[in-house]
Amino acid sequence: MRNNQSNLKPMNRDSQTLDVGGIVVELVRKAIRGLRIGIYPPNGRVRVSAPKFASDQMVVGAVLARLGWIKKHQEKFLKQYPQSELQFVSGESHYFFGQKYKLQIIEHQGSRCVIVKNELVIELHVPTGFSQSDREAQLSKWYREQLRAVLPSMFEKWSKILGVEVNEWAIKKMKTRWGSCNTRVKRIWISLELAKHSSQCIEYVVVHELAHLLEPSHNERFKKIMTAAIPHWKLLREELKKKL
Repeated sequence: MRNNQSNLKPMNRDSQTLDVGGIVVELVRKAIRGLRIGIYPPNGRVRVSAPKFASDQMVVGAVLARLGWIKKHQEKFLKQYPQSELQFVSGESHYFFGQKYKLQIIEHQGSRCVIVKNELVIELHVPTGFSQSDREAQLSKWYREQLRAVLPSMFEKWSKILGVEVNEWAIKKMKTRWGSCNTRVKRIWISLELAKHSSQCIEYVVVHELAHLLEPSHNERFKKIMTAAIPHWKLLREELKKKL
């Protein structure tokens, strides 16, 4: 049975982010007729699917017109967190790259794997009798594989843009930080928990840590570097702060 890698793709020219009334909006242009606004857990991420001919001004106008509705749903999502402690059982909600999925445990005598189905379900295939800690470990391993698949392109892209070189980067479990940087040896650590968040959040953390290779502190110079790279970085920072 194959493991569905469902790798996250870097944003292309048809995908961008907008700051509308202090809200980060992911805009994706598609071959569709109408404009659609979606709000997604766990943090109320806003995603707009718009026709290819739609201008940024049209999108901003549509979002502003529904700003009250958007904020109402975002507040609803925020009230649902923090989640109760996960048990890694069927029916439980889990998150992957910013999307909410239902976990389905499938016990069998075959190989262990994780399969994403229809952008709705994460199937965790494990041996019969697997314990809760074993199920958690298997899912964490899969999260690590998925995050490791998307990080190289992000590091390559932003290392070139910022003009810095990182000697080593790795993924590890971190409870109080999304990333860390050892500027002396140019080593960067990325939190495994980021596999549950959107591409924008992952990219923000990568840029944040790479920027420390230019400026170790969080002074005005560092902020200018971040603003030049990601103008809406403060909004992404606040979004992640809510989840620590």
